[in-house]
Amino acid sequence: MGALAEWARAPGRPPVSVATVDHGLRPGARAEAEAVAELAAKLGLPHAILTWAGPKRRPVSQAAARQARYRLLLEHAREIGASHLVTAHTLDDQAETVLLRLAAGSGLSGLAAMRPRVARGGLQHVRPFLRIPKAGLVAACLARDWPFSEDPSNADPRFARVRWRRAIMPLLAAEGLDAERLARLAARLARADEGLDHAAETALARLALQPGPGARVEMAALAAEPAEIALRVLKRLLEQPRSAAEDEAGGPHLRLERLEECLEALLQAHAAGLPVRRTLAGRLLQLDRTGVLAIVPEPVRRRGRRDAVTPIEVPNPASLGTAPRGA
Repeated sequence: MGALAEWARAPGRPPVSVATVDHGLRPGARAEAEAVAELAAKLGLPHAILTWAGPKRRPVSQAAARQARYRLLLEHAREIGASHLVTAHTLDDQAETVLLRLAAGSGLSGLAAMRPRVARGGLQHVRPFLRIPKAGLVAACLARDWPFSEDPSNADPRFARVRWRRAIMPLLAAEGLDAERLARLAARLARADEGLDHAAETALARLALQPGPGARVEMAALAAEPAEIALRVLKRLLEQPRSAAEDEAGGPHLRLERLEECLEALLQAHAAGLPVRRTLAGRLLQLDRTGVLAIVPEPVRRRGRRDAVTPIEVPNPASLGTAPRGA
């Protein structure tokens, strides 16, 4: 906040507004938010306290609190006409995110962790301190006499991030895998991810069939792509187009494992010349005997059921003599 206040004083800079989220989870949270409001006033910045109201399922996970926090921040930002959301994530946060996602089985996109700039809810979410260690921000606050506080949840071992930070990261750092190297890995993976995304967009534009209901693609052409590109093309076909209601709800969560399983089943069926139907992420995928894959919204009566495959026999890849590309 102090750094942004200094930045905003330069001529021609846009106005800066501050918001603090009170999750209502700790007795001292409100007082901390009011302390931020007091400091913002001293710095000449408008400030709003956003309260996460309503019932909460206990215990509240850090993921649930984070989701609520961003929802409140984005709603407030749109209300005041802001174009950017700025958060103070540090290099240490980035390194922890890489390890947490590695443990969760994330793919390349997930391991790229947080991006310095990303579109979020119609705004640009910017993280200007992503290359700066937390110790650097603390030192800056001390040098400028800016008060700061520590979130007690950052010391609570019930949370996986805290356990990684306290017990595992020191061991990794002792072997040379410190926060800086983990953050550098994330930056390199983000660069590779951007290149693969561009290749997938190019492939999608080349492979998509029109006209026809929903999204349609020749399975033979999709199977000819490198496996990672085919996977990303399929993901895009599943994600678009979506209705306004689906966009507002955020759409079903698309797990990488389910996406990989779906592509493998489609490739195997295509190699065997068999039709197959699957449901995934609110979409019905239908591969016909001509080799055309069509993706349409899943029928309403089936929504909420576990992603499924119709009972159509698909032979084992080994029985085909050669494994299909990308399987």
